[in-house]
Formats: sequence, C-alpha cells, structure tokens
Amino acid sequence: MIRVPAAATGRLSDAWRHCVGTGRIELALRRDYQDSLALLQREIGFRHIRGHGLLSDGMGVHRPYEWEGARHVHHAFTYVDQVVDAYLGLGIRPFLELGFMPDGLASGDQTIFWWRGNVTPPRSHKEWAALVRATLVHLVDRYGLDEVRTWPIEVWNEPNLPDFWQGADEAAYHRLYEVTAHAVKEVDAGLQVGGPAISPGADEWLVRFAEFAELRDVPVDFVSRHAYSSGPAQHVPFGVHQTLAPAESLLDQFATPRRQLKGTKFAELPVHITEFNSSYRPDNPVHDTAFHAAYLAPVVAGGAEHADSFSYWTFSDMFEEVGIPTALFHGGFGLLTHRQVRKPTYHLYAFMARMGSELLARGGDHLVTRHGDGRVTVLAWAPADPADPTDRHTLRLSVPVGTRPRGEAFVRRSTVDEEHGNAYTAWRRMGSPRSPKPGQLTVLHEASEPARTHRRLPLEDGRADLHLTLARHEITLVELSPVEDETPPWWDERRLLGAEPGPEEAAS
Repeated sequence: MIRVPAAATGRLSDAWRHCVGTGRIELALRRDYQDSLALLQREIGFRHIRGHGLLSDGMGVHRPYEWEGARHVHHAFTYVDQVVDAYLGLGIRPFLELGFMPDGLASGDQTIFWWRGNVTPPRSHKEWAALVRATLVHLVDRYGLDEVRTWPIEVWNEPNLPDFWQGADEAAYHRLYEVTAHAVKEVDAGLQVGGPAISPGADEWLVRFAEFAELRDVPVDFVSRHAYSSGPAQHVPFGVHQTLAPAESLLDQFATPRRQLKGTKFAELPVHITEFNSSYRPDNPVHDTAFHAAYLAPVVAGGAEHADSFSYWTFSDMFEEVGIPTALFHGGFGLLTHRQVRKPTYHLYAFMARMGSELLARGGDHLVTRHGDGRVTVLAWAPADPADPTDRHTLRLSVPVGTRPRGEAFVRRSTVDEEHGNAYTAWRRMGSPRSPKPGQLTVLHEASEPARTHRRLPLEDGRADLHLTLARHEITLVELSPVEDETPPWWDERRLLGAEPGPEEAAS
C-alpha cells in the first residue's frame, strides 16, 4: 500500500505540453491536417508546434529574380501567413525552426527527405541574414512584437548529421548560427534564439557550441537537443523494426544538456528537447501500439524534472519524410493517424491533460494530482520494459479524497491497453486494410475509445483504498471525487418495474 500524502508536494509542471512536433509546416494548408490539429487542441491543448521547412521552397518565401541585369530577392509570405493564421486560430503558437535552405540561396544540391529539403550552407550569408530579418520583420508586423517574442526561434535541425547539414560541418554551422542569431537580434533584442538542435550521440557538439558562443559573444537564449531510444533499423518493405533501450534512457538524454553546461555561463538557460520519441523512423509499427503508450508514460510524467520542454515527434501521421504513407496504420510518428483515429499514445497525452495542478505523489508506475475543486486524479501504467514484458501489474494506493472522514468516493476509470482504446488491434483483426472503407473507419474510431468504468469506494479517515490491476501495456486514468448523495428518501431500485413495497417497507 502506497500512502499518498494529503498535502501537495508542489505543482505539476506542464512542460510536456509546451510543444509538439509536426511534419513540414506547409502540410498545415491541408484540411485533414487542420482537422487533426483541431481535435488535438480540443482534447489536449499544446502551446507551441515545431516543424521543418519554414524557409524551404515549398513555402515560397525566398524568390530571387533578375531585373535590369542585377540580381534581386523578393520575400513572399503568402503560405507563411496561412499556416501561422491556422495555428493561432487553433490556439497554438509556432516554435520556429529556421531551415532548410532555399534552392536559390543554396551553395549545393544535397537534399533530404522525399520532399527534398536542401541541407547545404547559404552561398551568401548576407542574403541569408536578409531572409531571416525579412521573415521576422513580417511576422512582427503581422502578429505584433509581444506575440512573436513568445515564439522560440531555433537555428537549423540536427547539423551534426551529414544528411541534415552538408558534411556535418561544425564550423560551418557555427558560422550559420552566429549570422542568424545576430540577424534575429537586429529585429528585436527580446526575440528568443537558440540551438544547436543536435541528435542523440553528438553530445560533444553542445559543449563546443557553448564554447564557441561564449568566445564570440553570440546570443543564445536556449539550448536544444533531440532524444530517441531506438537502435539500428532492420528494414522491411515500407517499414522498419528496431530494438529499444529502456525508457529511462530518454530521461537521461533530457538531462544531458544541463549536466554538460554545468559551470558554464549557459548553465541556467532553458533546455528544450525539440524532438523525442522511441524510434527515429516514421515507419516503425511500434508507434501505433499500446506498448508505446505504456513505454512513454514515465517519460511524459517525469520529463519536466530534466528539461523545460520535450516535444513529442509528431502529432499527426500526415508526414512525408520517407514518402506518402502507404496505409492508415504504417508506423507513423503521429499521435493521430490520417482521418483522426487516435492511437494509444494519444490517450496518454489526453490523460495528462486531465490531471490536476497540485502534485501529490509520483512513482515509477503512477502519478497522483489534485484539482482545485478537490478531485484527485491518478495516472497509472504497467511498466513496459522491452526486455522484460509483464502480463499483469498491481498497484495499491491510499488516496485522500475530499475533507470528510466518512462517506464514499465516486471513481471513474478510463483504460487503454491491448484490447481497449486501441484501434491498431482492431485494424489488424479486420485484415489491415490499407485504405479503410467508411464503415471500417467508423469501427476504428469506436475501437479507439478508452474503456470506461464507474464505481464507488468507501472513505475511511478521508481516504479511499484504490486497488488497481493493470493488464499488459495498460495505461489508466482514475478520477476520484467525494459523493454528494442527493438521492430522495423514497427512491427504491427494487420498484423500478412497478412492484408494491412489502409490509415492512410500507410500514417504514
């Protein structure tokens, strides 16, 4: 029995909802994308959204032309305005990532992804700085300085990888960062700029980045890093399989920047994990499973102890880095499939969104909070160790509910596991249809709903004894509130079909 304290131990951080990832941002022009984001914001409510491609040709910002024998550049923001308007209309702000290189400014032709984002340095740093300034000046003019100051600005994406930055040239990235950071600050000193947005396995980059920035007195308002826990890809047609390290490895990666920067002038800077997930592949079926939700539960529940934000990569399966998805369930990063079918990991976030602000207890398999109105909320999960799967997990909590010593608590439980809240299981059983028919899609939406049960528990000394048995890969949300019984004295369930009361009942 774990005795949950009645007094709050602190506030529950919502660093988990600070940001969420997306495919390249021009996808926000599509209806299915906007429908998915609207659902996400209604039920979860993230504060920022980050994706690639703000300055890539698909957004049409950088438009060079020749006139009277001279080269000029026209900056156009037609798509930028539509994307940002859509985001703000849905209550979410951009976390701006400056990249990739427009073809008309690129020094080479190396690209990444199916949609060909150019990853070469600019052939003119002066022209690049002008592009950055023009973009930010436009955003400030359109949305206001106070608003844009709340949008973090990150310089590039994973420059430590040769696929994302030509040759993984560290000196070239430092130069790009320096030029970009100064251009940002020329627009307004209060704009937040940071980096280096490195991938796992390149921690020495952050140390050298800090040394470079300090030596050159380059503005850095936050540091950013990515975190993944998967091993090398084992390829199959239209997919991959990978081993996974224990989920604690993600928390260790979250904590790495602060360890590395301890004792430096950047030690107190905000740390943003601007991408995290289990697998770094957008075609790994593990993303679609109940295992994935249970695996990430301790990360989402405890990540705020190590970083100021950690951005799930990504909110939707509308994502085309390795091509257009070939099936509804295809191992995509998304919390949602196309057509807004919710995955088990979506429910992990939706459950977190229903937690209270007062932190009562946290453990390796549970999180307990309280709302301002006195409701107590328990998030519990069956530990999902890739090397040691378990079929059942038990948890017993003594939970303080309300202020009365006696009475009853109303208990609402929402469950997601292999059989419940799991459209992937239903999809596999119906034959894995690549493009489900309307009737099949209806079934999948129904299958994605968590199982819900309701009961009462007695209160002794103001506490409820909550005994939970969790199935394999289960995450569960339990909400407890004191019963205010307003049942009239004449109510008798035994008389629902019109039976007359017995002599003893009538006499009473």
